[in-house]
Amino acid sequence: MHQRLTVGIIFGGRSSEHEVSIVSAASVIKALNPDKYRIVPIGIAKSGRWYVGEQALTWLKQGQEEPESAVALPADPTMQKLVPLGSRSNEWFEKLDVLFPLIHGPLGEDGTLQGLLELTDLPYVGAGVLGSALSMDKIMQKQVCNQLGLPAVDFLWIRDIDWRSNSDSDDQPLLLDQLANMNQEQMLQVCQDRLGYPLFVKPANLGSSIGISKARNRQELRASLEEAFLYDKKVIIEQAVQNVRELEVSILGNDKPRASVIGEIVPSNEFYDYNAKYIDGTSTLIIPAELEDGLVQSIQLAAIKAFLAVGAEGMARVDFLLDNRLGRFFLSEVNTIPGFTSISMYPKLWQASGLSYSQLLDELIRLALERQTQKNRLQKSYCPKSRWYTENG
Repeated sequence: MHQRLTVGIIFGGRSSEHEVSIVSAASVIKALNPDKYRIVPIGIAKSGRWYVGEQALTWLKQGQEEPESAVALPADPTMQKLVPLGSRSNEWFEKLDVLFPLIHGPLGEDGTLQGLLELTDLPYVGAGVLGSALSMDKIMQKQVCNQLGLPAVDFLWIRDIDWRSNSDSDDQPLLLDQLANMNQEQMLQVCQDRLGYPLFVKPANLGSSIGISKARNRQELRASLEEAFLYDKKVIIEQAVQNVRELEVSILGNDKPRASVIGEIVPSNEFYDYNAKYIDGTSTLIIPAELEDGLVQSIQLAAIKAFLAVGAEGMARVDFLLDNRLGRFFLSEVNTIPGFTSISMYPKLWQASGLSYSQLLDELIRLALERQTQKNRLQKSYCPKSRWYTENG
């Protein structure tokens, strides 16, 4: 009998997607095969404290904390295990084999957590530092994908410091597509003139549709910007797609990723907001989406190109907007830690593609181990011809 792998499931975190992460983790923990894996729940409270064990899931759900039970994951690659910070014994903290981050949003999906995991030298599921950071920032993500000719809607973006300064200067902005050195009325006017209404306003570094608004006029645009700036210091303003259908593709793999069937979301609200995603339960998922074969292949190929363009690995969900009247599709965004709840599209699309939930988790863990094996082949030191460094400094 093969020895079970010890898998740490990291969830919670210090972002507004904390609650979604908890539900994702609970679903994954339930679906992992206990004959193959020893499961170690690792919860990060909103305070930033780390907790381990089954009680961690309960504590985070209830908003509780037990400081004497806190743990930490040292960056020291010779340890590769959790250590206690309180008064508890560490006898049962065994070495971890692989980590499965399920923290959505900032400080979990944006490369910060991945940086820590790189220092531990532990295998982990999903994108690395660059792929995570680039995908999390919707502005940078779109700029990279645009360079490869991937179709995207027109957009502008604003920094909080420029919106709040309300300046009126003749100086030219230092960054392209940045509405700087303008007062607020000028910014609103440029958005109106260049993009038209309706518009979608989003925090640049957030998911789960938090902070997103649809603006149909100048007054709503101003209110939408104020709302988005509650969650991020950069905001993206996108042109709305008319006659829209919302499509999603799940991507799986490292160097040679593959695409699932395409799914369509028919939101219960005007667009797929937080309530429509998680709360009211009345949005409709159509799997597979009813599309012509040629269009399906084009969207799947674009999804794989976007996955590779941002440097994603392991998994991602790639979202598209389809103008149903014109038959044109646009890349919406790449999500490197997609939802894993019981109603989430990522696992559902793979189920429809012939991969069960538990098989999908097995494959994601295999991909994490595969990537670590590739990393371990790389040289980590260099021996110069002379020991010059011992004679200087």
